[in-house]
Amino acid sequence: MSGTLYLVATPIGNLEDMTFRAIRILKEVDIIAAEDTRQTRKLLTHYEIANRCVSYHEHNKRASGPELIRLLEEGQSIALVSDAGTPAISDPGYELVVAAIEADITVVPVPGANAAISTLITSGLSTERFAFIGFLPRDKKKRKQELEKTSGFTGTVLFYESPHRIVETLTHMLVVWGNRAICLGRELTKRHEEIWRGTITEALLKFEQTPPLGEFVIAVEGFNGDAQAEDPTGQWWSELSIEEHYNHYLSNGADRKQALKQVADDRGVNKKQIYAELHVE
Repeated sequence: MSGTLYLVATPIGNLEDMTFRAIRILKEVDIIAAEDTRQTRKLLTHYEIANRCVSYHEHNKRASGPELIRLLEEGQSIALVSDAGTPAISDPGYELVVAAIEADITVVPVPGANAAISTLITSGLSTERFAFIGFLPRDKKKRKQELEKTSGFTGTVLFYESPHRIVETLTHMLVVWGNRAICLGRELTKRHEEIWRGTITEALLKFEQTPPLGEFVIAVEGFNGDAQAEDPTGQWWSELSIEEHYNHYLSNGADRKQALKQVADDRGVNKKQIYAELHVE
């Protein structure tokens, strides 16, 4: 008989968020597959868990994934953990789950902490419907396309973002979606936990005064009827004059340079043409 693959959620900050069941499973399995064995060993040491710990992450998944499946097929039980939170969410654990299912191996969730859900429930934004996007693409064009895809979604939209990219990401949200209400979750369950609520422009002003630190969850309110999101093709501006198009971005908090560039990008023309039409300084 094949073994069982357990997906074990671990704390996202506070070690007390570990569940009794998660501790028991980690003690009982034959192998613990970790995204970062050094990080996971700190957790295992804290709870006096001495089981074998092996590495499974984005860079070795092609080699270690098939080996873990082989061990499961031989009858060994494996617990998959990420650095923090629920495995298989924005990490390669998803691919191991797919491989296990294809091999007819039992996959069992051991739920616990999750940064996106923790931010959502404290955000004050709608929890009736929500979409989890994870990390947006690094490429600017692809990032814009991804934001346009969800521009008409009426539920709350959740993202993960690093401190190095959050200002750029919020700026893109502003020019594509307008100035929506947001909630930022930072250092969740840790000593310096922060749940910040406001608008996208207020967040950008905040980061001008205080540089962003720590990993972020961004929760953004859904589409509420703004004309910018009505056209799912992204041509919401087609009925506007160039001046109206430009002023739309200014009214949503973009500066003149950002507004000029975004109008040119939307219309697929050189920004010098927009500059000449508007006669802006």
